[in-house]
Amino acid sequence: MTIERALKSREQWAEGTRLDSWMYRIMRNIWIDEVRAGKRRGQTFADEDAGLDVGTTGGQEARVELSMVDRAMARLPEDQREAILLVMVEGYGYREAADIIGCPIGTLTSRLIRGRDALQAMLSEGEAA
Repeated sequence: MTIERALKSREQWAEGTRLDSWMYRIMRNIWIDEVRAGKRRGQTFADEDAGLDVGTTGGQEARVELSMVDRAMARLPEDQREAILLVMVEGYGYREAADIIGCPIGTLTSRLIRGRDALQAMLSEGEAA
């Protein structure tokens, strides 16, 4: 491939310069192109296993569940909702969340437990309804 490309672009080689360096540069550029193409192919095509579930579910159930969680979260008291959002959604540690809210860790923990229990109860009611 390197020789083929060199022959196609032989008019670009400047007489008096090193032919081996010019050929090496061509070879290196071909290699870079191949690596980039491989990365693009890897990003473009999904794994074979990922294609098995395509089209089987439209995601309607997930949207309904998310909507139910959103409505239940809105019904929680502000302090419990804030604790749940910081810890369970945003992924902050208890100490970080307590610092953000400006309360002791114990207070945050109790708000989180009460909020989680209330959220579970509301979601259970929604499933039964």
